[in-house]
Amino acid sequence: MSTIFWNVLKLSPALLGASLFVASSSYAREKVPAQAGATSSSPAVETVASTVEPLAQLPQTTIVASKTEPQANLPDKTVAASTNQAENESDAAVDSLAQQSQTPDKESSVFQQTPSDARFSGNRTESTLAQQVPDPDNTNAEPTEVLDQLNRYSNEETENSDSIDQVTNVTQLRDVSPGDWAYEALRSLVERYGCIAGYPDGTYRGNRAMSRYEFAAGLNACLQQVERLIASNTANFVTKQDLTTLQRLIDEFRTELTTLGTRVDRLEGRTAFLEDHQFSTTTKLNAEVIFAISDLFGEQDRLGNDYQREETVFQDRVRLNFDSSFTGKDRLRVRLQAANITEFGPLRGGFSPAIPGTNVTREGRFGFQADNGNSVAIDKLYYRFPFSDSATVFLFANAGNLDDFVPLLNPGLDSSGTGALSRFGRYSPIYRMGNQSQGVGLTFGPKSPIRVDLAYLTDRGNDPSEKAGLFDGNYTAFGQLTFQPFKGLSLAGTYVNNYNRTSLAHGTGSIRSQIQTGRPVVGNSYGLEASFAFTPQLVLSGWGAYTNATVIGTGNADVWTYGATLSINDLGTKGSTLGFVFGMEPKLTSSDLSVASLLSRPSNDSVARSSDPDTGFHVEGFYKFALTKNITLTPGVIWLTAPGHNEDNDDIFIGTIRTTFTF
Repeated sequence: MSTIFWNVLKLSPALLGASLFVASSSYAREKVPAQAGATSSSPAVETVASTVEPLAQLPQTTIVASKTEPQANLPDKTVAASTNQAENESDAAVDSLAQQSQTPDKESSVFQQTPSDARFSGNRTESTLAQQVPDPDNTNAEPTEVLDQLNRYSNEETENSDSIDQVTNVTQLRDVSPGDWAYEALRSLVERYGCIAGYPDGTYRGNRAMSRYEFAAGLNACLQQVERLIASNTANFVTKQDLTTLQRLIDEFRTELTTLGTRVDRLEGRTAFLEDHQFSTTTKLNAEVIFAISDLFGEQDRLGNDYQREETVFQDRVRLNFDSSFTGKDRLRVRLQAANITEFGPLRGGFSPAIPGTNVTREGRFGFQADNGNSVAIDKLYYRFPFSDSATVFLFANAGNLDDFVPLLNPGLDSSGTGALSRFGRYSPIYRMGNQSQGVGLTFGPKSPIRVDLAYLTDRGNDPSEKAGLFDGNYTAFGQLTFQPFKGLSLAGTYVNNYNRTSLAHGTGSIRSQIQTGRPVVGNSYGLEASFAFTPQLVLSGWGAYTNATVIGTGNADVWTYGATLSINDLGTKGSTLGFVFGMEPKLTSSDLSVASLLSRPSNDSVARSSDPDTGFHVEGFYKFALTKNITLTPGVIWLTAPGHNEDNDDIFIGTIRTTFTF
């Protein structure tokens, strides 16, 4: 037989026997007067009397998977129990006692063909509960060990998980082969009593043969249902034929039934231990820690100044995510962050007056960059909930960004901790246009081929001052239509309208492309994104974007950008990725002279230019090596030709080794 994940409830053979005996007496007393004229072929009393004694000889073992007693006569929603080995491993743990959904760092999307990943938020192989919960006798277990267990087994967001529903016909379980007598027997019992639970899609997933222990779990479910019917003495009484069939199945699977009882008893004790020591009944803690050793290599800028602030550095970023769910479909995320990752001199502004050899460009910045002096602070705070079956609402209270919920169409490389090394390599700069922090996001059709995302965000929504607040200050209005014509191909069209009192505020590309004028700027940006998976191991993605910036009362400017990425997944080891990035970071292609005279310039260029003089390219290569399930090591190089889109500046090379821990 192919795979079935059967669910487990209590097995109480002694109670079944006693129930049969009591019910038989009651049944006989009620039926004999009415059957006085019946022939000896009437099976009612004979049914129970002939079966009680064999059933009562079952091992005295109770199998419990739920502490809530189901109502009589209702189908029992039995929790699936299975093993990974058929007959040789009697001590193998019960596989998948309850299905758990894994929480990614970012909202998952059907439009992203995400490769296998060692991240905690990536694709995981479901683990066996019995093998990973702590020993119930070890009451002195370290708190970190307990939290690690809870990190895998606490209730997580269930938006993308399969909910358990009742299946009342074995023929619905498409993975079950009907070629065995036990199948036919069980099919009859299930159709009569509705005693097996499965998944709504009618499968138990997997392609391996069903083990005897899995079958015993299903048999136990039917025994439990028959026991309730007998105890309740209802009209749906058990026939002699069914009891005979049950007895034959019990005799065949007696050893497996006994083994299941022992295993589930142990699981109950371990589960109780976890419940008593868990972090929270509603909140899951997950974390990401980054260590990065980096250096910048290059000669001089266009004026002959040596590139400054280019010493080798060791930097870090720590994130603790507290994800809470109150309905099983919503999520409240509170993120604590501490970091000290800053830019190298040529990529960094803010020096006043500018130090020679610094403030040359904004290209090549790390995608995992953050700096608050390693002080712990709330970085991310938002609440997500379903508005309907086809719509989801995001409420951002702090540090909300478009990449928190919008399909970025750069699968596997969009993560700051395990994706591309640079900001540019993670996704199109159009998603960084304007100021983002507080506001609302809406997603329509998150699981359909056509998806619509809308957002309104501002960076001073908490400030009641004039020219601030939600609607009187900087803002970003966003819309995106994403289309997936078939699995592996995703296309998107993006529009961003943003207002800022001083600039476009995207933080990538050349300094002139920021349109930093000190005057109010309105940006209208248009982008196209695409991703195509030739195979799950080979994914090509790309984007292009154009921005028309209007400096209010002054003039206009145009900014262009484009890029492409290539991911070769599972190269070397499962979860490892070889990645490449190539493109042109945002470049000022034209502007009115009135705007050009106001633009902020690189520290080595005092000339008012209406466009960047040349075209520089961003070239990046890295290899993310999955050292373990929770540790990835990513060495890589970023090469900037003509930094600041000026060929008079010597090329810049940035090397780094990023180590990411997730737990």
